[in-house]
Amino acid sequence: MILIADGGSTKADWIAINKNKEEEFRVRTLGLNPAIVPEKELNNRIINMFQLINIKDDVEEIHFYGAGCGTPKPTQILKEILETIFVNAKVFIAEDMLAAVYAATGKKPALVCILGTGSNSCYFNGTKMEMLAASLGYILMDEASGNYFGKKLIIDYYYNKMPSKIAKKFEAEFDLDADQIKKNLYREPNPNMYLASFAKFMFNFKEDKYIRRIIKKGFQEFFKYRILPYNKNAETPIYFIGSIAHYFRDILEKIAKKNNLVITDVIQRPIDNLLEYHKNNIN
Repeated sequence: MILIADGGSTKADWIAINKNKEEEFRVRTLGLNPAIVPEKELNNRIINMFQLINIKDDVEEIHFYGAGCGTPKPTQILKEILETIFVNAKVFIAEDMLAAVYAATGKKPALVCILGTGSNSCYFNGTKMEMLAASLGYILMDEASGNYFGKKLIIDYYYNKMPSKIAKKFEAEFDLDADQIKKNLYREPNPNMYLASFAKFMFNFKEDKYIRRIIKKGFQEFFKYRILPYNKNAETPIYFIGSIAHYFRDILEKIAKKNNLVITDVIQRPIDNLLEYHKNNIN
């Protein structure tokens, strides 16, 4: 049995395939970002999924692509946890950016971007990924991500920069008590997921001028720091992965056009494409 997983900060999608490359089942766990989720919690999120535990002794390979797996220390933490649970498996871990590449373009050169809970980008030259800078996460980077927009909404609400009509709907949907917000940001685990949870509010009001304005500004910032420095032209394929890109594709395409670029495709969930990539490349 082989497990293929695409793990973001909010959720992780798993697919099990047998020796004939046939899908056995798929499940979803909570996010498994080893850079922000404590070791004990990482372990619990896996062992509490009975479908995975039921086959733990039968798993021979695990291909895990995850947020927070771009640097050695957190990657090693997750690897050791998986090896402890799936004792007969060879464990291969790579950052979620590589999963995005495989899901979007396979082995062809392209710019590949992630706009989900967090954000990132790379240029895949057909052999390896070229990245502008390390991703430093939700406090310093993650332009145009779910947590970026969640943060923007909260700030505008508290500084009274949010239109009153939108503000009333915002406060009706979320607990905006200052103590509650500070508790979730500074005392509870996964503050990036907490911030990103506010971004879903935008999905229902994407035609509102205020919402469209902050989305456009966020997307332009992403292009400024994460796409334009690669100095590619409109002939270079550009793929976007993630729910933010999916739900606001129309705005994203306009920002791309403004920057003389054309988006090739937007993929909400890469796991299906990732599965096909592995089926075609497993000996």
